[in-house]
Formats: sequence, C-alpha cells, structure tokens
Amino acid sequence: MIIDLKSGPFKPEYTGKMNFYLAAVDDMLRHPSDNPSIGLILCKSKKELVVEYALRNTATPMGIAEFRHLEKLPAELKGSLPSIEEIEAELAKPEATEE
Repeated sequence: MIIDLKSGPFKPEYTGKMNFYLAAVDDMLRHPSDNPSIGLILCKSKKELVVEYALRNTATPMGIAEFRHLEKLPAELKGSLPSIEEIEAELAKPEATEE
C-alpha cells in the first residue's frame, strides 16, 4: 500500500502521480505472489465530483480520503493504537528474509 499525504485539497493530478508510484512499486518491489499495490491519497478536503472524474478511467486500485488533524487522540482510541515509540521500534527492525 502506498499512502500519499497532501496538506491541501485534492487535485486531479494527484491520481497521475499515484499511478506512477504504484507502477514503480509493483515493478521494483512487488513479489510474484503479492497482489497489486493499492494507493491511498489523503487530502485535507475533496470535492466528490472532482474525485469521481479523476478516478473514472483509472484501472489502478486507488482511493481518495479526507483526513482531520486532531490535537489529541480521542479517549476511546487510547490503548487500541500503537504509540509513536512502538511504530518507530517496528520500523527500525530489520526485514525478515525468506528462506
């Protein structure tokens, strides 16, 4: 999965960039047993009609979503999501090699 975080509203040209990223990842990183990569573009806002037209003729699996910046994690989510330290520790682990 490829996630492209945009700090502003959705623009149709973001789908072209995501198609490029997905093609490169599928060509260079995907293993033969993997499914095709999925792209997610996260934007501050989006207009449904613009998104519909931008994705209409795209065959690559891709989605557009809005995000909301929260200063504080809602109480009901505390304890159910990993901490920043846990995420960093997981990303620092060496990749397991296939035998």
